[in-house]
Amino acid sequence: MNGGSDGAGSGGGPERVASEETTDVTGVSIDLNADLGEGFGRWTLTDDERLLSVITSANVACGFHAGDAVTMRRVCALAVEQDVRIGAQVSYRDLAGFGRRAMDVPADELAAEVAYQIGALEVFARAAGARVAYVKPHGALYNRVVGDEEQARAVVEGVLLAGGPLPVLGLPGSRLHACAVEAGLPVVAEAFADRAYTADGTLVPRGRESAVIHDPDTVVERSLAMARSRTVTSHCGRTLSVRAASLCLHGDTPGSVELTRRVRARLEEAGVRVEAFT
Repeated sequence: MNGGSDGAGSGGGPERVASEETTDVTGVSIDLNADLGEGFGRWTLTDDERLLSVITSANVACGFHAGDAVTMRRVCALAVEQDVRIGAQVSYRDLAGFGRRAMDVPADELAAEVAYQIGALEVFARAAGARVAYVKPHGALYNRVVGDEEQARAVVEGVLLAGGPLPVLGLPGSRLHACAVEAGLPVVAEAFADRAYTADGTLVPRGRESAVIHDPDTVVERSLAMARSRTVTSHCGRTLSVRAASLCLHGDTPGSVELTRRVRARLEEAGVRVEAFT
């Protein structure tokens, strides 16, 4: 499964709540994002074209954990055809480990590499008639910037170096979001229907057996609860608030296209608008 946001960190996340489900969904909307372009050369991982027919925001790998120039160009063109927003999924430089290995990268180096990745994707987004619309860290970097002030600031600096006030998609309550707000960048909170949450609102680490939720029915109903009542049940049974504007569904899960279609259909049947975040 995609490592775009695949682990826990400390210092952030949803709050604990005890609330009844909201049945009035008037005006409720949610963005669906997925990690795409995670191939390299002749190797492919995600079904980009079919996923782009369902999601509203595409987190495109920028070559550091996966992806290459041809793949980025193709995914950007397909995203524009489907009217899907293009986001830069930035990572530590770790092709061999798919960006999931913890790394100690100097802050100035990380900032430059984040800017480099955004810039590379921007070339292909513009060629397709669009722009990079937001930034989302991947894997180990996503985990690290939940609680690491220095690395979070480096990511924000990289976004600023890339030349625009791009929104930053990430875990609510994270140091990344706090640093982005300080720098004047918009932030977008996301939630995960197919990942288990700890009691403090972070994601259960992937090394644990319960980290990934495989049952499609459970994923679908969690998606609806996140969008409609803005809640999720943690792995230990606590009800947490997840007031997120975007819902992540991992594109490399077996059957991911069918699952994403089920999630979208269930949301729309319940009266939730599925659209890109504002």
